[in-house]
Amino acid sequence: MAECLLGKSLSELQEVALSVGLQKFAGKQLAEWLYVRRVSSFDEMTNISLKGREALKSNYVIGRHAPVREAVSVDGTRKYLFETSRGVVEAVYIPEDDRATLCVSSQVGCKMGCRFCMTGTLGFHGHLSAADILNQIFEIDALAVSRKQSALSNLVFMGEGEPMDNLDQVLRTLEIMTADYGCAWSPKRITVSTVGIPAMKRFLDESECHLAVSMHNPFSAERAQIMPADKMYSITQVVSLLRQYDWTHQRRVSFEYICWGGSSGSTPENAIQRNDTPRHAQELLRLLKGLDCRINLIRFHEGVDRAFPASDEKQMVWLRDYLTEHGITTTIRRSRGEDILAACGMLVNALQKD
Repeated sequence: MAECLLGKSLSELQEVALSVGLQKFAGKQLAEWLYVRRVSSFDEMTNISLKGREALKSNYVIGRHAPVREAVSVDGTRKYLFETSRGVVEAVYIPEDDRATLCVSSQVGCKMGCRFCMTGTLGFHGHLSAADILNQIFEIDALAVSRKQSALSNLVFMGEGEPMDNLDQVLRTLEIMTADYGCAWSPKRITVSTVGIPAMKRFLDESECHLAVSMHNPFSAERAQIMPADKMYSITQVVSLLRQYDWTHQRRVSFEYICWGGSSGSTPENAIQRNDTPRHAQELLRLLKGLDCRINLIRFHEGVDRAFPASDEKQMVWLRDYLTEHGITTTIRRSRGEDILAACGMLVNALQKD
């Protein structure tokens, strides 16, 4: 199988150029064609000799391919399904005024097993390559521009998979998105999410992108009941690690917090404990005291599992106001794309059959 050029760094592209008889400087030309002009064929690389292009064609492929399915929400959100060598994955385009955010996937399915997440029901099918991740970004951005919709302004790694579990490929993608030879984005336009695993330390050391931690409960014992990763690396350990870094400048850390309600003692035996109570609010303040951060409250989409009753709007507003009044900036995140299964925790590939 021919090797893919998409996802290669500048130094690797220089090696590619030399391998097909081109000068080393042609590697910089390849990077511009791939990441700045974002071409999909070698024939478009007009400043590379015909002989060089033919040699490239014989040994490499660019690695671009269009999505195979698209769904459009009533609120304008668009979900795209892509085929990869590991299976199919979804990415979500979220327009808002004159900007647009893309939620990308880093794995096919997920191995974290969070009980409230539909993606977790897929199981784990494999890591995506940097080419797979970049292809989501480039193809959807091109579609948006061709339709006179907003070009991508922000990128969030909040689709399928745990980004820190595929960190080599995620970091490679981030390098290409932010490097001068690549897309030259500011890292402040990119947020990477995690449930919190030890690999996040490497991410914090090697990237300047924002971090979003899926918390959902400040009590480790309760969190472990719905998020098995907490048993390996507790939320207390996660916060302790975060305290070792400076969050007072441009890089931000936020905590994602799906809100569950229900009446204590009357829920099914396997149901999650509610997490919108004064007890949880006070523990959030204690756990995060002194850490420069924010909390995003998320409405739970009950279509995922009726055993997890969503908090009502009044309780979420109370929790937001209580936390904000006590020093932690807290917002209620607007739900987008729920009608097409594109909202938080709802990505579940219709074509995945394993």
